[in-house]
Amino acid sequence: MAENKFFSSPSVDIIESSTKIVGDIYSKADFRIDGIVEGNITTTGKVVVGKSGKINGKINSSNADISGSVSGKIEVAETLSLMSESLIQGDIVTGKLSVEEGAQVDASISMKSGKQLKAVEGKSENKIQSEKTA
Repeated sequence: MAENKFFSSPSVDIIESSTKIVGDIYSKADFRIDGIVEGNITTTGKVVVGKSGKINGKINSSNADISGSVSGKIEVAETLSLMSESLIQGDIVTGKLSVEEGAQVDASISMKSGKQLKAVEGKSENKIQSEKTA
């Protein structure tokens, strides 16, 4: 068997581009998703979402590489890599985060250290407006 540098376990479950799954997935294997999953994915392995992959639900895994789109919560124990083609909407909780230029992220991000990284909108505008009206 050829050595696979992308996955951590010897077995990989593949959901190819013409497949749509509605329901939750529980596994100890690594996953590659090029199709559509409407439900939650829970695995002790790695999840790879290809460019054509779409997930509407929660991902809970040890590692993840995302090139497609995810709408929902992403919980990754170790490293989450968001590739330049990715579109993320929801919440992210991870140990380490890698984001390529071009990735679209509309999410609250919480690192294991407990720090939350959120975009703060309009804070300076509100301060200026309150100073003028006070």
